Amino acid sequence: MLQGSDLVRGRRTLTSVLAIACACGAANTAHAQDAAGEDSEASTAAKGGLSEIIVTARKRVESAQDVPVSVTAISAAEIADRDLTSLERVAAATPQLAIGRNATGSGAQLTLRGVGSNSLSIGTEQSIAVIVDGVYYGQGRTINEGFFDLGGIEILKGPQSLFFGKNATAGVISITTANPTDYFTASSRTSYEFNAGKLKEEVVVSGPVSDRVGFRLAARVAKDFGHLFDNRADSITYTTTDRPAAGVTNATTDHIATAPSNNGPKEREYLVRGTIDWEATDRLTATLKANVGYNRTSGTWNYAVFACDGGQSHLSPGTPCERDFALYSNNMPADIAAETRFARPDGDNFNKYSSWGVTGTLEYDLDALTITSVTNYQWNRNTWSLDIDYQSASSPALNIWGTEVSDYNAFSEELRVLSDFDGAFNFLLGGYYQTSERGFEQNVLFAGFENSEAPDGFRYVAYAKDSSTEGETLSAYGQAIVELIPDTLEITGGARYIHETKDSIFVQPYAHPLLAGSRYAVDDPLTAKQTFDNWSPEATLTWTPSETVTVYGAYKTAYKSGGFSNSSIQSPTTPLEFFLFEPEKAKGFEVGLKTDLLDRQLRFNVTGYIYKFTDLQVTYLDSAALAYNSINAGSAKTKGVEVEFAYAPYAVPGLELSGSANYNHARYGTALAPCYGGQSFDAGCIPNLLSIGTPGQDLDGKPTSDAPDWTGSLGARYEADLNQSMKYGLSVNARYSSDYLPSAFGAPLSRQDEYVSLDAGVRFGAIDDTWQLALIGKNLTNQFVATGVTDGSGTGSGTGTNMAVPADQVGFISMPRTVTLQLTLQIP
Repeated sequence: MLQGSDLVRGRRTLTSVLAIACACGAANTAHAQDAAGEDSEASTAAKGGLSEIIVTARKRVESAQDVPVSVTAISAAEIADRDLTSLERVAAATPQLAIGRNATGSGAQLTLRGVGSNSLSIGTEQSIAVIVDGVYYGQGRTINEGFFDLGGIEILKGPQSLFFGKNATAGVISITTANPTDYFTASSRTSYEFNAGKLKEEVVVSGPVSDRVGFRLAARVAKDFGHLFDNRADSITYTTTDRPAAGVTNATTDHIATAPSNNGPKEREYLVRGTIDWEATDRLTATLKANVGYNRTSGTWNYAVFACDGGQSHLSPGTPCERDFALYSNNMPADIAAETRFARPDGDNFNKYSSWGVTGTLEYDLDALTITSVTNYQWNRNTWSLDIDYQSASSPALNIWGTEVSDYNAFSEELRVLSDFDGAFNFLLGGYYQTSERGFEQNVLFAGFENSEAPDGFRYVAYAKDSSTEGETLSAYGQAIVELIPDTLEITGGARYIHETKDSIFVQPYAHPLLAGSRYAVDDPLTAKQTFDNWSPEATLTWTPSETVTVYGAYKTAYKSGGFSNSSIQSPTTPLEFFLFEPEKAKGFEVGLKTDLLDRQLRFNVTGYIYKFTDLQVTYLDSAALAYNSINAGSAKTKGVEVEFAYAPYAVPGLELSGSANYNHARYGTALAPCYGGQSFDAGCIPNLLSIGTPGQDLDGKPTSDAPDWTGSLGARYEADLNQSMKYGLSVNARYSSDYLPSAFGAPLSRQDEYVSLDAGVRFGAIDDTWQLALIGKNLTNQFVATGVTDGSGTGSGTGTNMAVPADQVGFISMPRTVTLQLTLQIP
C-alpha cells in the first residue's frame, strides 16, 4: 500500500521538477518580451494563442478539446522539432507511457497507466494497440519499423475497443503518416548524433501529378558509427563434449567466444514509403500507401544486468551489477555458429528486422453519409542470434546462446459508414475482417552439448522449438449518437462484437540425446484450436455548456485476445493446457473536463478514471528451465487523476508553456502468479500453490509493472524572428517519474528509482523555412531507466524455500544522453 511519506515525497519531487522547468520557461518569456517589442511587419512568428488540434479518436474528424476521450495529440511540427521519430522516443516524452525494446519474445513491452504486456513471449499481443494509417499492427516488433515523415500521433488512454477493436484494453497509439501536398515540395534532413555516431538522412518529395493525382515519396537511411552501450565482456572459452548417444562420450573441444567491441546498438536501417492520392470524382477519393523497411542492430544492445543479490553477477562472480549503460555479452564461437541454423557464420550477435506493407483507403462521400474502406497487407520477419545468459558467464556450463527466426503476416479489411445528418440522430456502423499467421523457430545452446550425429544445423543445439499460429477475426461494431440538446448535450452508445479463432501447433524437432525423452519431448506435436467471442459495449454522456468547455463521463469495456504460448517448453508430461491462455478484459469509468480559457490562451484539462482488468495476461521466465510461458494472473485495478495545461499568451507571441501532473494507482487484485526467480517462502513464494510441484505467489495489493504513482512533465517552447530573413526557436521539456517496479511479479531487486529526464533544443533557420539548423538533446540528465525486466537465465535458486537466492535482474534500458545536430533543407 502507498504510504503517506511516499505521497509527500512524490509531490515534493514533482513540484521541484515543475519549478525547474518553469524557471526555464520564465527565462524564455523574458527573451520573448524583448523580441515582441521590435517592430517587424514581416514577422512570420506565431501570433500567440493556442491552435486547434484535430484528432480522429472516434473514427471521425474532431477537435481534441471536443472529443470525450483522454487523448494526447502530438502534431507533425512537434514531432519534427523534438525528433520524436520512434515509439521509444515518443514514450520517453510522454508521462505514464513506457516502451521497452526486447530482442527476444514479442519484441517490445508497451505499458500505459501501469497496464501492458511484458515482452517475454512471442505468443502474446500488446494491450496497447498500435494503429498506423487506420490499420492495426498487433506485433510488438512494430517498434522496429521506425516512424518518420508523420502527420501526427494520438495516444488514447484507457480501453478503446469500440473504435479500434481487439487488443486495446490499455490504450491506443495511433500514427498517421504524411500525405501528398497540393504543391510541389522537396526536403532533405541530415542529422548526426554524437554519442552513437549516428548519421541519418531523410528525403521527402511531394506534389501533384495532375489536378486529381498527388504523390509523396519519403526515405530514411541511418547508420551508427559509434555506440550507446559499452560491452565490457572479455573473450571466454566454451567447452563442448561430443555425446552422440546415451553412454557414448567422444572428444571435448574448446571454442573461443569473442566479445563484440562497443556493442550497442550499431544500428543500420533503411525505410521507404510511397503514397499516391487519387481524387477519382468529386465524391470518391483513393489513397495507396506502400512501405518497406530494414533494421539491424547488434543483438541485446540495451540489456543490462543492473541488480543482483549481493551486488555481483551470479554467472560471472566478480562482475558488478550496476545501473550503467553497459552489458556483458559474447558472440557465439564462429565454428559453432557455422553449424547452427539462423546464426551468422562469424558468430556475431545480431537482431535483423525486415518488413513491408501496403494500405489502400477508399472514401466515398454521399453528403449525409461517408463510406470508408481500409485494406491492408503486412509482413515482417525477425531473425536474431544472441548471448541469452547476458552475463559472459565464467563457467562453460553456464553459457547460453540462442538463435531464432519469426515471421508474421496479416491481411485485413475494414468497412464503415458514418452519418452526418442535420437532425439529432447520427450513427457509425462498421465491420472488420483479419487473417494472420505467425511462425516461430528457435534453437538454444548451453552446457557444452554437442552431437556429431545430429541433423544439419543442430550439432551444438541442446533443444529446438518450432511453432505457428493461424488466426482469423470477424468483427462488427456500431455507435448511435443522439443530441439531447442541440450543440449542448450528447449521448452516445455502442458496442463491438468479436469472433476469433486461432489454430496453433508446437513441436520440438530436436533435443540432444541426453535431454530427449527425459527433459524435452521430441517430435510430439501439440495442436490447439481456440475460439473466442466477445461483446465490448460503451456509453458516453457529453455536455458542452460553451464552445470552450467540454465535460464528459464514459463507461468503457475492452477485450484482448487469448492465445497460445508459441515459445514455451514441452516436457514429456506437459499438458496442452500449459500452452493456452484466456482473453484479458477491462471495464470501468472515466470523467473529464476540457477547457480553452482566456480567449484560447490557456488550455486546462482534467481526467479521472477507474478501470478493472480481469484475467490479466503476464509472461514469466522459468530461469532454471529456460522456459517462457504466458498465463492469466488474475485481476488488477487502475485509478487516477491526470491534469494537463498549455498556455500561449497573446502578450508574448511565439511562447507556449505546457505540462501535466498525473497520479495513477495500479495494483493487482486477486492474482495468483508464479514466483519470481529465487523468491523465498518468507517473501511470499508458496510451494505447490499453482499445482503440485509448482510454487506461486499471491500478488494481491502489489503494484503492476511500470506503474509509478506520480508522473509529470513541463515544457516551454519559444519561436521568434531574428531579423527580416531568419528566425529561431528554443525548447525545453522535463519529465518526472516516481519509483516503480519494472517486474510484473513484484521482484524487489528490479526497482527503478525516481528520476527526472530533460530534453532541450535550439534551432535557427530561414523565415520561409528553406533551411534550418537544429541542435537537439535528449535525456540530458543521462538517467538510467529500466522499462522492463526479466530474470537472468540460469540465475535464481531455491524458489519457494528459505534458502532461496534471488535471480539477477536483466533490464531493458532506455537510451542514455543523445545530442543531435540536424540540418533541414526544403524547396520551396
